[in-house]
Amino acid sequence: MPPFEKNGYVVASSATGDAIVIDPGDEVEQLIAIVRRMGVTVRYIMLTHSHLDHISGCNEAKAEWAVPLVLHKDDLFLYERAVQQGIAFGIGMHPQPPIDAWFDQQPQWAFGDCVVIVHHTPGHSPGQVCLQIGEGGQPADVLFVGDTLFAGSIGRTDLPGGDHETLLRSVRDLLFPLGDHCTVYPGHGPATTIGEERRTNPFLASIR
Repeated sequence: MPPFEKNGYVVASSATGDAIVIDPGDEVEQLIAIVRRMGVTVRYIMLTHSHLDHISGCNEAKAEWAVPLVLHKDDLFLYERAVQQGIAFGIGMHPQPPIDAWFDQQPQWAFGDCVVIVHHTPGHSPGQVCLQIGEGGQPADVLFVGDTLFAGSIGRTDLPGGDHETLLRSVRDLLFPLGDHCTVYPGHGPATTIGEERRTNPFLASIR
């Protein structure tokens, strides 16, 4: 949705109907409608990072689902400055609800029969994480990468805490080893795969 055309996600266990919501932003009302239509039970709200477009719907999400809100602690400084982030982009922002749990203190999470493996992939922001999700004991081959990697691009690194070389190392050392078959759901734009980006993404030419 405008102004950032950001993707938020609902991921549910087909076996149990338990679910997580990832990065509620301007599209939070759509996410709420999707959860209600699916009839699933949200267990966590998970944030890949704390840039304002990925957190602007947290108040509405917490009001709808009284469940833990999870973030990596290295992005707390950005999360706590949501109002200031909004000012920088000319967008009105409210303070966001408190964080309930931290990715850096728990590397794996479960909802229903799904397992979330957390990969700390700094570069776009210090606390950026990618969430690798598998279901029913199957290999975890689905990745929700926030703004680490896009179809044909990578996350910008000119915002506070960003670093281009760190981002490239995160992709090379943490995402590439997960396998070319892995489907990537980014924070903006269409889905892709690790293999497609390894082969064709011009921003990754130096690390192929």
